[in-house]
Amino acid sequence: MTILVGCSGWSYDDWVGKFYPLSMAGKKGEWFSYYAGYFQTVEINSTFYRPPGELQVQSWIKKAKDLKGFEYSVKVPQLVTHKALVDGDVERAVFWAASFEKTCIKPLAEAGLLGGVLLQLSPYFRNDSSALASINGLLDCISHREYDYAVEFRHRSWLDEGAREIAPEALDALSERNVANVLIDGPGLHAGNEQTADHAYVRFHGRNYDIWYRGEDKAETEDDHRLDRYDYLYNKEQLEAWVPRIKAAELKADKMRVYFNNHARSKSVRNAFLLMDMLSIEHKSKEIRLQDQFTLGEFQ
Repeated sequence: MTILVGCSGWSYDDWVGKFYPLSMAGKKGEWFSYYAGYFQTVEINSTFYRPPGELQVQSWIKKAKDLKGFEYSVKVPQLVTHKALVDGDVERAVFWAASFEKTCIKPLAEAGLLGGVLLQLSPYFRNDSSALASINGLLDCISHREYDYAVEFRHRSWLDEGAREIAPEALDALSERNVANVLIDGPGLHAGNEQTADHAYVRFHGRNYDIWYRGEDKAETEDDHRLDRYDYLYNKEQLEAWVPRIKAAELKADKMRVYFNNHARSKSVRNAFLLMDMLSIEHKSKEIRLQDQFTLGEFQ
């Protein structure tokens, strides 16, 4: 099995001086090539907020066309997952998903640069009487056999009785369509070991529960983009716990994609390097200096 480890995005000003050299400050056009010198994949989250135009997609293709084996994984727009599906409007969800396939997914695939396609469900999308039927209706109208789709469940109502795994009926629906169940490490929802496809998808969000959640069973505000939400550094023990889970996935998946979304101050980069070391994945090394990580004990 091939395991690709990367970060959720690369264009962050606060990475300058930590991952990107200070000499590259103000040179955002050079950041991608620098990032690609260390990683073979990246997850693009900007597509969630606004479907990209043709020029944007072509610019991504141009950046990576000469990088052997490089992949972009892309996040399906919120018009699909956070609006149409939440409203129960499957027809509208299919319309926007099909448009995204045509304008973004297909061009990247034809260029040999497409990784996974992420359907991150809204934290307010509950497992009620019609929710699973809506998901099935959407999946049956997109190219889930042609592209590596993955679904990230976020509301706790999607968990089974033991709250340790996604409900079996949801897993069955994904398995029937070779769609991956996203394995999550993040605030509030840690369930997920079951593999439902011949490809696997893992996302690390950090564990700042008090910032992501406001009271019991109340999910984060979708328009809250404070850096603190992603300002979390996994320690060695926390990532070590994932090694056997990833190795177990090797038995079923041909490819696993792992992304770190805890991007504040380049913590995602540092954690990605650490996990690659644990999995014995060869990579170019770089020391990531986290200038805000001093503790009182270090001065005693």
